[in-house]
Amino acid sequence: MSAVRETQRGHAGDIDLVGVAAELRALRAASQSRRYRGSTPPLPSREIVIEIVSALVSALYPRHFGPPDLAPDGVDPFVVRTLEPALEALKRQIELELALAREWKGESRIDTPLRAGDAARDFAAKLPRVRALLDSDLRAAFEGDPSAKSIDEIIFCFPGFAAIARHRLAHLLYDLGVGMIARIIAEHAHSATGIDIHPGASIGERFFIDHGTGVVIGETAIIGRNVRLYQAVTLGAKRFEAGADGALAKNYPRHPIVEDDVVIYAGATVLGRVTIGKGSSIGGNVWLTRDVPPGSIITQAKARYDAFDDGAGI
Repeated sequence: MSAVRETQRGHAGDIDLVGVAAELRALRAASQSRRYRGSTPPLPSREIVIEIVSALVSALYPRHFGPPDLAPDGVDPFVVRTLEPALEALKRQIELELALAREWKGESRIDTPLRAGDAARDFAAKLPRVRALLDSDLRAAFEGDPSAKSIDEIIFCFPGFAAIARHRLAHLLYDLGVGMIARIIAEHAHSATGIDIHPGASIGERFFIDHGTGVVIGETAIIGRNVRLYQAVTLGAKRFEAGADGALAKNYPRHPIVEDDVVIYAGATVLGRVTIGKGSSIGGNVWLTRDVPPGSIITQAKARYDAFDDGAGI
């Protein structure tokens, strides 16, 4: 008998695959009984969410990611044709996430009073705002990087723009209480670009990530307008709070606040709920766990405050 036919009967050499499958089934059942109140609910589809995001990006920038022969008078019809099925699919994925949350044991995971249809409509209504924010990010990238020869090049080629485009979509969903789908979008962008932005992070206009590989931005980070980050920057948590039972606390501010017009250079690590004041510059490889006044220049060797020059170091 061939190896394929033997495997179909439940054996691969000396391995009893039927027995392995039975043990895995028992482990799944035990895990699911701990997590869910009733029957095991269906899950959102990672593959479908990724397809939805691709369609949304095409609708936001149809000349770049739509059909190559798209004529000017066909752009609006293309956007409508693209958004209609994408938003319907998104609504279905939101329905699955909300149903999953209702079946989960323990503290409720439903963060939104909206129904799936309401959430999808709210999301769609904010897409023009996303495009406006992304256009401001593009201008910041073009003005801030001498290697950028055109806006089109940034849209097609820059990983920082690819990451922030998907973050702005994910952040909309996160704000609507659809955290799992938002996280799927964020993690797909992370795997594609090397840039890890939690969908909860709040980011102002004219945001530019140069190079980008290794950038990490935590869930409760707040970033103002006209901020520039370089590769391997971390905006992370300094420590994790825990309850009396030892379980980690969630949903509390634990990541940095970066005010307007700040530049953070490669490899810098900023930890905890600290504030980087407006107009500051954080040098490469700096480790920072304190507030920084506006107008500061922080390097490994010294700290100089242009506005508060008292000779103090950090």
